[in-house]
Amino acid sequence: MVLGAVYCPIEKKDEILERLYSLKLKHRLIPKNKKNERDNRAYYELKWNKVSVGKLEYFKDVINYFFDDDDLQFRVLVVSDKSKIDYKAYQHTHDTFYYKMYFGMLKAILNPEFSHHIYIDIKDTRSREKVHKLEQILRNDKYDYSKEIIRKVQQVRSHEVEILQLADLLVGATAYINRGLDTNKGKNELVSLIRHRSRYSLTKSTLLRERKFNVFIWEPQQPHFVYEQ
Repeated sequence: MVLGAVYCPIEKKDEILERLYSLKLKHRLIPKNKKNERDNRAYYELKWNKVSVGKLEYFKDVINYFFDDDDLQFRVLVVSDKSKIDYKAYQHTHDTFYYKMYFGMLKAILNPEFSHHIYIDIKDTRSREKVHKLEQILRNDKYDYSKEIIRKVQQVRSHEVEILQLADLLVGATAYINRGLDTNKGKNELVSLIRHRSRYSLTKSTLLRERKFNVFIWEPQQPHFVYEQ
């Protein structure tokens, strides 16, 4: 289970979107259709499962751009083997565990001195309910009853949002290496580039203060029980 987020200052959002879009144009992955810009942007979605040797230079350009742009940052949480988690011992269901992990991934990003707009990819039919629950948990943790810190938690479609596609790429690369996979030449090269640029293995936690490429490998702790005699 791997959860991640790319984040940036809101005033830089449009500039970053345009730069990511321009890389698709550079590599001729989308037609120059000026009549319908919205459809044009959704024509080719940047995703980890599309990484191949044939398009490797495009994906390398995207990764290098991420590391070269100081306004872009990434945080990822890895649960190495969720099948070994004893939900009952922690009084969790699968859903409550999901919220706990999502919260654990985001809490290191959220700064009470700023306002945050959070956009989440639509994954399933229960996405709306999950987003609402996550929004409540994040606001309660920050005592953000006036909604100043967490301005919005909103679902979006990833094929329409370039930054969310970048998050998919980086999350996919992290999941790939943590699952011990190495069968795809293009993906292997891209992981090597990420390791080189980040100077991290991607399989170990970084320091919490790491901002550019922050990795947290979550391991379950043994539940502690207190018995009274």
